[in-house]
Amino acid sequence: MTTESSAPRPAVHRFAVDVPEWELADYQRAVRLVLRHPLITATWPDERALPRVRRFAATLRRDLAEAFGYRLELHGSTARLVRAKDRLDGTQPAVSRTGRPFDRQRYAYLSLCLAVLGRAGIQITLSELADSVAGDANRITGLGLDPDHGPDRRAFVDAVGWLEERGVLRLADGSSAAWASDPGAGEALYDVARDVVFALFRPTRVLQHVESVSALLDRALGSSGNAERRQAAQAARRAVVESPVVYHVDVELAVANHLRGSAFAADLARLTGLRVERRAEGVLLVDTSGFTVERFPGTGSVAQAAVLLAVEMADRVADPDGRRVKRLTPPDGHARQQALAGHIDAGLPTATLVRLDDAGPDKHRAVEGETGHDEADHAERLPFITDSFLRTAVGEILQRYGTAFGAQWHADQERLRGEAVALLERFGAVTAVPGGVLVRPLVGRYRHTVATVKPRATTETLF
Repeated sequence: MTTESSAPRPAVHRFAVDVPEWELADYQRAVRLVLRHPLITATWPDERALPRVRRFAATLRRDLAEAFGYRLELHGSTARLVRAKDRLDGTQPAVSRTGRPFDRQRYAYLSLCLAVLGRAGIQITLSELADSVAGDANRITGLGLDPDHGPDRRAFVDAVGWLEERGVLRLADGSSAAWASDPGAGEALYDVARDVVFALFRPTRVLQHVESVSALLDRALGSSGNAERRQAAQAARRAVVESPVVYHVDVELAVANHLRGSAFAADLARLTGLRVERRAEGVLLVDTSGFTVERFPGTGSVAQAAVLLAVEMADRVADPDGRRVKRLTPPDGHARQQALAGHIDAGLPTATLVRLDDAGPDKHRAVEGETGHDEADHAERLPFITDSFLRTAVGEILQRYGTAFGAQWHADQERLRGEAVALLERFGAVTAVPGGVLVRPLVGRYRHTVATVKPRATTETLF
């Protein structure tokens, strides 16, 4: 006879406490959806997304706030996840419909479009939007907008297309394609989804008071030990859902301690349904459900070349018979953050800057990236692989798997090498340095891997 004291106790969960077990998979799908798409509208990313979020709205608000320090807002036909950012990330740019990453000009036009739409009514024509944006852009030194100038028009169309995809602008009449080809040959009338406009641009601070992009990062300091531990736990969870791989040396000591904690993996598994893989060097969120926009290993010529390069580098580092690989100290992450912040701040409009007398908190935020320990002292020396080795490896890969890569890649091996290395760097597998790359621990997963690449179909025309 089983006594009450010997009966198994039910698991005590920190998150999704009011979600029945038979609905847990649906709830986890909603969490992944919101984390991947911080803006959800009636049509973006698809028509089923918003009902899925609304179904668990109350629980999502509570769990996202407690787990990550995020704020979920639902207004009308819009759900908006307001995220806290700990670091600047240059690996996730906005992209056009054709896959072109946004540059400064496109970001500027996108911001000006939002400003115009915030003042507009419920409808606007494409030419009216272009004229209003041009009026603002032409008052900004170094920007300008001339719809008759091809590069300007293409950049403006990319910004408008980004808004169309997300349901900010909905075509009511006419065609935008004709205007994009020739502004005088066509016209388009848009309905403006004002709730989406306001959800997109909700700054938490007066931007005229911001002296550096670093001031927009999350630098909250706890007033007690419990508050500091809670914030460090949130930063640890944010790091893992926002980056493919998180190394302990890349985060503050308190955050690294939470990454090593026993409850960390269980909490994320309960929230997202994804498994956390832990190693001595850091953690990896294993994406088995298409959670991330880009996956590694993935499909396509660049992704295939990247994983094959990872195999070559892993075998080179571990080769007992080869020449010893030089090891170097990785570059200081704080310095890289400062450089990225400086690059962004170069476009700050100083003419409209209003400095506050009480700038104490801003000064603390401006030194974003400082850590509780010296990264350079704690970082291990990493194997250095030269560019010449990578060039030779790409040439051998193309020769060995020639039918798997299009003629364009065979004709431009240097471009294939560059894009493959960039992909590996985005996923934390390498760090690019002058003259080559530093191999990070993730590459060790592909040591002694036997790769099989499917040959291209004879009718394939894409590269």
